Amino acid sequence: MPPVQPPESDLILPLPGPGEVWDPHTIHTHYFGFAVPEAAIGVFAYVRYQPAFPLSQGGVVMFQGLHNPSPIDAAHCNYEMTMPWPTVDGTTIRTANGLTIEFTEPGRVARVTYASADGRHSFDVVQTGVTPLLARGHVVPGEDDHHDDPSRVTGGSEQFMRVTGECVVDGEHHAVDCHYPRDRSWLQIRKETQGGPPTPPVGWSPMYFGDDLIFNQISFEAPDTDPTWAGIYDIPAGSRTHHFAWLQQGDKTLDILRVRRNVLEQQPGTFISLRQEIEAEDETGVVHRFTGEAVATCVMPAWPNASFHDTVYRWTDSQGRTTHSTYQELWADKYQLGMRARSRGPAV
Repeated sequence: MPPVQPPESDLILPLPGPGEVWDPHTIHTHYFGFAVPEAAIGVFAYVRYQPAFPLSQGGVVMFQGLHNPSPIDAAHCNYEMTMPWPTVDGTTIRTANGLTIEFTEPGRVARVTYASADGRHSFDVVQTGVTPLLARGHVVPGEDDHHDDPSRVTGGSEQFMRVTGECVVDGEHHAVDCHYPRDRSWLQIRKETQGGPPTPPVGWSPMYFGDDLIFNQISFEAPDTDPTWAGIYDIPAGSRTHHFAWLQQGDKTLDILRVRRNVLEQQPGTFISLRQEIEAEDETGVVHRFTGEAVATCVMPAWPNASFHDTVYRWTDSQGRTTHSTYQELWADKYQLGMRARSRGPAV
């Protein structure tokens, strides 16, 4: 079982001390999201802190439907690459572009609010933890290659939340009531230089079906599924395909030994996974199976040197129960260029 982070870790946002020089790629992050599945709406709220400077980036993307091939196709995109360090007032964090995260009970409850300047886009939601604040390590491929300072303790956490409240998209009001994950990192070093480890597209698929079944994993497509990355990346036979995974049943959290993710359909042009199936074997030997389909998807602005997508996915478990959650995919230029070349077909 992954360890549990202390509640105060929600507010770990250190800055360099006098005379200290930190790696410029050092970051802290906060991610919150939610969905209105019946309206095919997804919301992405993110802060990326860059303490070496210090400055931040982030904001809000509200997207609807499947046809959002760039961030500015979203219903509303207010994401800034360079902002001042957010204002921190006790347990409340405010960004310069209007996103507010108030940890009313650190480790368990956060109120997340936002309003656009024109008043046509906003949300006010309360996110209440339904799982422990589980510890998370490195999630971006290659991230763990850059942490050689034993005095610098990195960390991360993730937690499933019950999200309730209201959002307004282009002037239309929607009630919010869903289960969604949140996550964060602190003191991680994420290089933006090219030449990182050759990793096929990774997909993050958190799911909440009820207290008896909560699943979370990040992995690339299994080699035996005829994945689209075949011929672009050379992955050694027998390599583990998941970077991390766990499953919770009641108060019991189980490690996942094996994940087999099989993408059944991709969106033309953007290459995001629209339909897929996941098979996961837990530490007791039980195999869990899930099928999923995107109801909304959008290219996100958070990582300009990679293709990053957020989606709202409808997942079905082996009992026929359904739930909705974010599904996020990330890949590098090698895959994008390879897929573009294939889509153009052979030269004449």
